[in-house]
Amino acid sequence: MSRWYSPMWQNGLKSMAQINDYNIMKTTFLNTKITVAVLFLAAFSNVTAQKKEADTAETKDIDEVIMTGVFDKRTRMNAPVAISVLKSEVIEKQVPVSAADLLKNVPGVYVNSSLGEIRNNVSSRGISAGSSDGTFAYEYISMQEDGLPVTNTTYYNYGPDFFLRADATISQIDAVRGGPASITAANAPGGIFNYISKTGGNKFGGEIRAKYGIQGANNSGYHRIDANFGGPLGDNWFFNVGGFYRYDLGARYAGYPFNNGGQVKANIVKKYNKGSLKVFLKYLDDRNGYAQLIPTRNYTAPEPAEGFSSSSSLLIPELQYNSPDFIHGGNVDYNSGRLVSNKYRSVGLNWDHNLGNDWKLFFASKYSDNDVVQNSVGNSFLTSLDDMTSYFLVGGLGIGTYSFKDALTGQELASVNATLGVGGLPVYQITKNQLPGQSIQNNSFAMSALNFYENKVKESMNQLTINKKWNHMNFSFGGYYGYSDVWRFSGINGIGLTTLENRPRMLTVSLTGVTTLDFTKPGVYQLTNNDGFAQAAGSTGDLIEFKAKQQQGAVFFGHTWDITDHLTLDWGIRYEKVWIKGDNTRTYLFSDKNGGTDSNIFTLYNNNALTKLTNVAYSRQLENFSYSAAVNYKFNNNVAIYARYSKGSKSPDLDMFFAANRPETIDLLNPQSRKTQQVEMGFKTKTTYFDAFITPFYSLLSNIPYSFMADDGKGGFYTTPSLYNKNETYGIELETNIKPADNFSIRAVLTLQDPKVKEGYLWNLGSAGPSDDTVSSYSGTTIAYTPKIMAHVTPNLKIGKAYGFVTWSYMGKREGSNTNIYKLPGFSQFDLGIGYNLNENISMLVNVNNVFNKYGVMSYQRPGTLQQQLAGFENFTQAEYNSAVANNTPYFTIAIPPTSGYFTVTYKF
Repeated sequence: MSRWYSPMWQNGLKSMAQINDYNIMKTTFLNTKITVAVLFLAAFSNVTAQKKEADTAETKDIDEVIMTGVFDKRTRMNAPVAISVLKSEVIEKQVPVSAADLLKNVPGVYVNSSLGEIRNNVSSRGISAGSSDGTFAYEYISMQEDGLPVTNTTYYNYGPDFFLRADATISQIDAVRGGPASITAANAPGGIFNYISKTGGNKFGGEIRAKYGIQGANNSGYHRIDANFGGPLGDNWFFNVGGFYRYDLGARYAGYPFNNGGQVKANIVKKYNKGSLKVFLKYLDDRNGYAQLIPTRNYTAPEPAEGFSSSSSLLIPELQYNSPDFIHGGNVDYNSGRLVSNKYRSVGLNWDHNLGNDWKLFFASKYSDNDVVQNSVGNSFLTSLDDMTSYFLVGGLGIGTYSFKDALTGQELASVNATLGVGGLPVYQITKNQLPGQSIQNNSFAMSALNFYENKVKESMNQLTINKKWNHMNFSFGGYYGYSDVWRFSGINGIGLTTLENRPRMLTVSLTGVTTLDFTKPGVYQLTNNDGFAQAAGSTGDLIEFKAKQQQGAVFFGHTWDITDHLTLDWGIRYEKVWIKGDNTRTYLFSDKNGGTDSNIFTLYNNNALTKLTNVAYSRQLENFSYSAAVNYKFNNNVAIYARYSKGSKSPDLDMFFAANRPETIDLLNPQSRKTQQVEMGFKTKTTYFDAFITPFYSLLSNIPYSFMADDGKGGFYTTPSLYNKNETYGIELETNIKPADNFSIRAVLTLQDPKVKEGYLWNLGSAGPSDDTVSSYSGTTIAYTPKIMAHVTPNLKIGKAYGFVTWSYMGKREGSNTNIYKLPGFSQFDLGIGYNLNENISMLVNVNNVFNKYGVMSYQRPGTLQQQLAGFENFTQAEYNSAVANNTPYFTIAIPPTSGYFTVTYKF
């Protein structure tokens, strides 16, 4: 039975020694611009006044007024909510990998930003989809801008961080973990993370930031300009406009820019006697890459394999590859240098109005038009010159002599003779091997799928809330409506064959002999084109078009009652209904004996032809009911406690509907809502010199689906019935700000948790189709990719106009799968910042991230044959792991970014 190719390969490389002259010229030009900007800003130092206001030793973080996760504005001390508030002064002193990376400052939140700006993984309190990267990364949380979701729908390789960037326009980030998130926001039982924009004040002001960075061992350039301006327009009108532009070669330089683009955000506010109206706009046009896993040695203390470092890249060179579009006609155009192109256009409004007699209305609305075109390379897989699977995948299975050549120079690097063996299967004899990287694994090269995804999503989100204050009570009720029109076109656009080295070279492959297509036609068969691209054989490279319309309607009610000056009751409910309707079109391809596109049987790289197109339609409705209740007791203005119980429910993401794309599987589509339960207590205290927020919690996530697509050994496919699992987590969160003196402070967050699989089941596939499949249990194991310890501590010191800080972050060890075969080791990371305020307007800051260049592994790809690697880590057995450790077998890992340094000059006025 074969199942290894199904999920990854159905839906998902110019010389690497050559540095693009255009990149060098552009980098030099940008270096000049940064230098000019620095000199320009420094010139103001002689004409601006010295800073006059001294800092006080009093901490004020716990007195912040919050608006996220509550139905009425309250201070953190008075709100029974586990919420953290990250102000702009904390945010602007960091150089985060991504917008999500800033959430490492929040207790209880796990962030994996090792891939880069996009495809991060964010979860809280063990409520996770269990993904090792950004594939299914935001299913249980809501990433928001100004109170509404960035996007109302998520699915495989499409999520909010494609469109969310932190820049000078951000005023603060509100981070709510669990609790009332289930009832105050859509799709958010795990938490709400609200990025709130600045608005204009009574005086015109703003800031400009110029940043230059050196990243990794290759000293890859980072260049960025941020700006934000705001102020009055007269007659109680105010404006704010800002954004950023960034040109980044990447800490793991691939030979072309890794991140390039920016955004513009603007808002205009009208204040009047009974309220205010804010209209906001956003336009983002950004191109982003995500890092590749690299060859690794050692399982207890992982380190890059010989010839590789934490700055290495396995991305292919910048090349163009076209293949037929069997659904719409024409070609699918793939350009590896394009990486992931993200565009986001939105317009929205917030209307706050006093209706009189203690009635208030708040209406928020947003329309967005989103595009994502992804020309990426899937993770590289280590394969062998004598592995039959390699030749099968590219439609080149045959008998004769294979020749592997450098695509740029034409030099032959390897040759293999294939003859018929016992049972009619090929037997391979390697007659030449001059491939690089052979000390890592002999006779090996790399294969990568050219993943192509095109997404067009149009969305409307609207929320109306009405508040009524009566005596010591606040009543809130309202509704939410979200509409998403989703179109997605995806598949494998080809397969890249490369050498096993940093910035690999493309390999061309030819076969002199015959193939299984037609044993009567000997000749020279080209498995790849001249650039080293092969075509995924037959239906291994199917294309799929998805169309879906999702409507989400909800009504909610909240009640807050200040029973006494000390005791507050807070509770609420939410009823939600989701309608999802769509259809999926799939190609069924075969390797054409007549030669495919060019009618030439000897060019296997364009040999696919269309067998048939199928279309399956679906329409489903789901209902969800959530509730949450809490009591808060304030002993005095400095000490308070609360207790809360919450039960949440949300519909599954669109992945489940897109996965049902075959006529033989559509009837098995039976989506079940995800269920969460949380119990938490909070202890809050503040003094003149410190504040602390301690939150013990328990969370239970139910209805986690597990199923698998497999072939039946008869040329057909089937999907195993869904198994539904449960995860539970006990933990405690700590957040504190300590300021014993005017010039010294410490901010610290700590998470201790015990994440367990309460009920876990998986399918063991037999050899005769579904009839001999069995279910095994892994209940009681530790949840994958969920650390038991996370810490983030930042002491700050001021001496006159200078200041400095060091951030120590600790990521505890994590299980690499729910079956607990391999643990990713824990590690510490140190970040350094040293700044100087020339005056009240101009400041300079030097940041060094990952000071000691720690190779902190965040995720991995199991060792083994190509077939075993594709099967995934849930099928990694204890015997296979023990053998890999004993033989120091190489595997693939992705770690935190290497040491990088940044210099920033900021001018505020």
